Amino acid sequence: MIGGSTHLNKRGSYFEGDLSGIQAAGLPFWFQHFYKPGKKIAKTRDWESKLNEIVKKATDWNIGIIVGVPAWIQILLEKIIAYHKLENIHEIWPNLRVYVHGGVSFDPYRKGFEKLLGRPIYYIETYLASEGFLAYQAYPKRKAMRLVLNNGIFYEFVPFDDANFSPNGEIKPDAESFMIDEVEEGKEYAILLSTCAGAWRYLIGDVIKFVSVEDAEIIITGRTKHFLSLCGEHLSVDNMNKAIELVADEMNVAVKEFTVAGIPFGSLFAHHWFIGTDDKVDKKLLKERLDFHLKELNDDYAVERSAALKEVIVDVFPVKVFYDWMESKGKTGGQNKFPRVMKSATLDQWTNFLAEQR
Repeated sequence: MIGGSTHLNKRGSYFEGDLSGIQAAGLPFWFQHFYKPGKKIAKTRDWESKLNEIVKKATDWNIGIIVGVPAWIQILLEKIIAYHKLENIHEIWPNLRVYVHGGVSFDPYRKGFEKLLGRPIYYIETYLASEGFLAYQAYPKRKAMRLVLNNGIFYEFVPFDDANFSPNGEIKPDAESFMIDEVEEGKEYAILLSTCAGAWRYLIGDVIKFVSVEDAEIIITGRTKHFLSLCGEHLSVDNMNKAIELVADEMNVAVKEFTVAGIPFGSLFAHHWFIGTDDKVDKKLLKERLDFHLKELNDDYAVERSAALKEVIVDVFPVKVFYDWMESKGKTGGQNKFPRVMKSATLDQWTNFLAEQR
């Protein structure tokens, strides 16, 4: 389990820390023997030091299941393979069968991740937040996750549309909400949570879609504030992830990170994509195929590309640039994810960082 430090910070009457660190620190005693990297390494606060210690110890362990955020797990496996001069991770962990992931869509990482394996493994997605354990993938080959409806969380679902949300993704005071028996398949909802821990109608910020009302199975399509709709294109993170996955497969490249921003373009608008890959890539072709797949995936986007959304700009950078920016913000480690949509001040910070790098 690769997560944040189990060393918590005392803040007056309570302790605080990364959720993944709190979880690892609270493992039952009987599980300690099976769990790696173990208490000592898990306590390490410096992320780079933690990874280096894991890399050195990797050959001593018999790992069957890996748990963690895709970007950091991929970095760790690459480091292990390079340090021990391996062809793939199965050379030292022959019993590795399962990868449990969450926090971000795994689709953009899949191609690069599978290059590190010697054979296929099972992927299991979970939906875990600080507020509670929300959903899990019930079947290995079904992409949807089943909501946990009997664990102290009461759900309400707010249709994610212009009637209930402002253009900036802020929920309106008179937003309409539905309970689990009132939702519809194929419709996007933002989730409100009320919990036994004291959260009351809390907007967690995720947008989901029901793929099966009968089984309460959902997919996460994005965030209330991580979407692009400058002129009505309604581009979700789910659309972005799928388009990147299709382009990566088509062009045989591993896109490990990306982000996109909506920007003014003359009197109209454009989308500016920042793509992170270490593979050689034809930037012009990448732009064309990305635009093509987004039009196929999203009718509103296709309409606006012939109207107000006049241009798609694509820049390609080494993956290290993305992780260096995360480090500059103090956001390295298993609890942190690169934002898929850049807006306002964050976009300014990102473009200034890129200018300094150049």
